[in-house]
Amino acid sequence: MTGSIHSIETFGTVDGPGVRFVVFFQGCPLRCLYCHNPDTWSSAAGHPVTAMEIIARLTRNQAFYRSGGLTASGGEPMLQLPFLTELFTLAKQRGIHTCLDTSGILFDDRPEQLAQTDRLLAVTDLVMLDIKHTGEEAHRKLTGSGNRNILAFARYLDTQKIPVWIRHVVVPGITYDKSPLTALGTFLGTLSNVEKLEVLPYHTLGKAKYDNLNLKYALQDTPQLTDREAADAEQIILKAWKENA
Repeated sequence: MTGSIHSIETFGTVDGPGVRFVVFFQGCPLRCLYCHNPDTWSSAAGHPVTAMEIIARLTRNQAFYRSGGLTASGGEPMLQLPFLTELFTLAKQRGIHTCLDTSGILFDDRPEQLAQTDRLLAVTDLVMLDIKHTGEEAHRKLTGSGNRNILAFARYLDTQKIPVWIRHVVVPGITYDKSPLTALGTFLGTLSNVEKLEVLPYHTLGKAKYDNLNLKYALQDTPQLTDREAADAEQIILKAWKENA
């Protein structure tokens, strides 16, 4: 099976535990205002590659990833669900830890689609779930899409006892506010499978890509979040999480 890949990072240290072989999938249905990889949006772009070609490249240096493994990121990996499932199946057959970095936007609980998701989860060791906002309308303004299926995916991962790390980007003027941060912590309190919270401060490193692609950068005047502000935001989330667990 052939997939469409944007790029590969062979020494990933922020995309799951240990040193990771990170595959960035091409194509994403979201248009997050702060996205720093707009070059992954179009499904028409990317490089064709087979799952076996990726595994062959990884296994040449498999000892290097003994404490880490394979991470599928994007774009949105679940946009290519059959290819992603084959890739993870081949990895698990070789004893490689698999991690899915996803927004969960494509989760569908209709029986046929859910069966496909279950096949993926059967070969997934960890999900890094990017929850951008718990408010439906605020999420739509931020990403161009609602979030009901994302929150449903979080709940489904809980019922399936799939380990989850939550990622949350904090943006001044959008999510850097006590109310949405508290709401996120309250939601996390309803889940039993969350192992880690990663609060990611908004940065402007992706602006140059928008210029290169002749795209308007929506947050042109938004300042970067400081480390201190990120730490404060994390404490608000953790407090609400603890109080509602």
